[in-house]
Amino acid sequence: APNLAYRTGSFAATGIPLMNGQADYLNMLNARDGGIGGIKINSEECETGYSTEKGVECYEKTKAKAIVTQPWSTGITLQVLPKTNVDEIPILAPGYGFSPMADGKVFQWAFNTPSGYWDAASMILQYLQGQGDLNGKKIAFLHLDHPYGKEPLPLLEKKAGEMGFELVPIPVGLKEMQNQSAQWLQIRRERPDYVVMWGWGAMNAGAITEAVKTKFPMENFIGIWWSGSENDVLPAGEGANGYKALTFHNVGSDYPVFDDIQQYVVDAGKAAGAGDQIGTALYNRGLYAAMLAAEAAKTAQEMHGTSTLTPQQMRDGMENLEITEAKMTDLGLPGFGPEFSVSCQNHGGDGYAAVAQWDAAAGEWSLITDYMQADLDVLSPLIEEDSAAFAAEAGIEPGCAM
Repeated sequence: APNLAYRTGSFAATGIPLMNGQADYLNMLNARDGGIGGIKINSEECETGYSTEKGVECYEKTKAKAIVTQPWSTGITLQVLPKTNVDEIPILAPGYGFSPMADGKVFQWAFNTPSGYWDAASMILQYLQGQGDLNGKKIAFLHLDHPYGKEPLPLLEKKAGEMGFELVPIPVGLKEMQNQSAQWLQIRRERPDYVVMWGWGAMNAGAITEAVKTKFPMENFIGIWWSGSENDVLPAGEGANGYKALTFHNVGSDYPVFDDIQQYVVDAGKAAGAGDQIGTALYNRGLYAAMLAAEAAKTAQEMHGTSTLTPQQMRDGMENLEITEAKMTDLGLPGFGPEFSVSCQNHGGDGYAAVAQWDAAAGEWSLITDYMQADLDVLSPLIEEDSAAFAAEAGIEPGCAM
């Protein structure tokens, strides 16, 4: 299962804990259980530096051995998407990628479980609406000027019209991530009620530091789940207190699975990193992604009655994946994430996430809401419209693979 990793470049600080969480979980399964169904997991990393071009090269280089590929970048995912139908290799993109990938009838080989970007935009708006009617309010949308950052715009624009708020999109170029004075000057002038951030890497800390300087109230600043790690808030010190971000899994290391990681991986000298990221937001997200892949592989093994899987069989396992509370408890992850199931119609899960808030004094995130669900009545038609356009352009005949 190749991971298109980025331990180098301007996104390395975020890429490293993600990959470590993944590697440690899979190494733990190898050491504790002898792999999955008796087969050792061979998880290979190919370094992309978050470059779309390098990512496509990595995909081509690793696809012969892959039963599932993880691009770890929306830009790379968009490039690889058309190839997967031809190559018949499933993509696992937890919480990223092209939102219409949730339509499994068109994107038979792509999975963005448990939640996509349009789900996230919908939940952020629901949460803000719960703080007070958004009609007549102004929301600044601070986003990385990259396919990832632009991904929620169609939904936000549609909802602005429906809910009566003014949307002010403010892009941040890859070269401006660490110096956003122009963007924050604009935010100061516009005086939005809320700032919603779709940032990644150094952009997040840059934005939070500027927000502190311009005295923007942190409780009115909320990010997507890729803008909610310790790396993003720690540089701003006490000033970051009260900042919020979505998450589709829980926080901290108070779960039995971490004892197994300690015993079988860290103490055995097999940790992917220095062991100092365990329990952080991004380490947990990497671990969660590895858990989804492992559970899909187990599902595929049961369905097909075989331990060694082909990419097609792995795809079937991903499409029939069900994550229940009982299953998470068995895995040493009780209450770690929402319950959801995947089907042919829906490769995106059920669109759940919670809001986490940063407590600077305690130096930790805590969930301040239950898992909310995206407004699927609004999203489904949008997803169908976009996936139908993609199918027509790519000459895909929509239908269920099984």
